[in-house]
Amino acid sequence: MEIAMSRGAKMVCVTSGGKVLEIAKTNGFDHIIIPGGMPPRACLAYSFTQLFYVLNGFGLISNSFKADFETSIHLLDHEEEHICAEAYYLAEKLHKKIPVIYSQANFEAVCVRFRQQINENSKMLCWHHALPEMNHNELVGWTIPNDKLAVVFFRNETDYDRTKTRMELTKEIVKKYTPYIFEVYSKGATQLQRSLYLIHFGDWVSWYISEIRNIDATEVKVIDFLKGELSKI
Repeated sequence: MEIAMSRGAKMVCVTSGGKVLEIAKTNGFDHIIIPGGMPPRACLAYSFTQLFYVLNGFGLISNSFKADFETSIHLLDHEEEHICAEAYYLAEKLHKKIPVIYSQANFEAVCVRFRQQINENSKMLCWHHALPEMNHNELVGWTIPNDKLAVVFFRNETDYDRTKTRMELTKEIVKKYTPYIFEVYSKGATQLQRSLYLIHFGDWVSWYISEIRNIDATEVKVIDFLKGELSKI
């Protein structure tokens, strides 16, 4: 932030308070205040939404995102019971495994979110990759049977046809090495709606795993320790 200020950048702050808000007010920067006191990963609905308003405020995107978000909210409310039931089912299958998450490339950010939620909420190791890139490298790594691995495909009916074929072929190859393969299909009419559906689903999975494992989903003591040690340098 200080570097951006020194270069005369146009500043817009999305903050829950603290030093960032203090600097924003002192310098007259545009800022949006969101609720604080929660882990950042629990505030995606606040921080993510504000980015759209910032882009819209500068005329970079239209107002259409507002209706898209409203539709997403109604979709998730309508599907909540189904999402929770399916998420719990998957959590039961994953809680003793190492999840491996795959999706089409334009949904990789959703996989990143799911992986990080598994890491932080469920306190488990996990990895992800995106197709078609995964077919050019990681696929070669599937050579040793390992029933500790469980593969989750995040899929969309709108995925590119050739990528759909790649996923089917990838499933056939991977099932030679682990019997635990699951598919989660999104719902929604736009990429934003489908992304939020899968993010919501993945968040519930990570939460249910923490419940099954009887651990505190919000605890991140090892990160606090790392920050403390780094602050001594």
